[in-house]
Amino acid sequence: MKGLILISGGFDSAVVAKIMKDKGLELKAIHFSYEPFTNNSPEIKSREICKILNIPFEVYNISKEIEKISKKCIHKYYFILTKRLMHKKAEEIAKKEKYDVLINGENIGQVGSQTIENLMSIDNAVRITILRPVLCLDKQEIIDKAREFGFYDLCSGPEVCDILGPKNPATKTKIEIIEKEEKKWMYT
Repeated sequence: MKGLILISGGFDSAVVAKIMKDKGLELKAIHFSYEPFTNNSPEIKSREICKILNIPFEVYNISKEIEKISKKCIHKYYFILTKRLMHKKAEEIAKKEKYDVLINGENIGQVGSQTIENLMSIDNAVRITILRPVLCLDKQEIIDKAREFGFYDLCSGPEVCDILGPKNPATKTKIEIIEKEEKKWMYT
């Protein structure tokens, strides 16, 4: 089985990459860059994780799209809309390159976009199966795994993916509203 992993440079995706590599999946990692809104430290971390794990790695810049989302959509839906964007782009790559599944480090309740309702809104964006190996782990369990795998120091540092995001994100979205918001930026 071939898996396309969405890697951010943080603890969650690094742990997931190691877990899935150890399970024997053929992996490729993709990183979505927010430059120039952020620096390139997430890309550097992601690249180093992939080098350690011997996983092919590619970067895709989505700064233009996230800027549109932040300006044209109801701001509280920003994180759901950006995750849907990433999953749609990842699905396109997976289809073109014949990967069977997408893999990410999302887990229930860690951040506002990771409630059951919001994960359902994200899943609805694609048809490909999404694996979430750390779905039911809490943050401390993931950090402990990062230490165990030798990634703790590499993955430490500030989160930058929320640079354009709201202070009070939506935690219980409905797909009809998300699809309506998505149209505001996708077709302009």
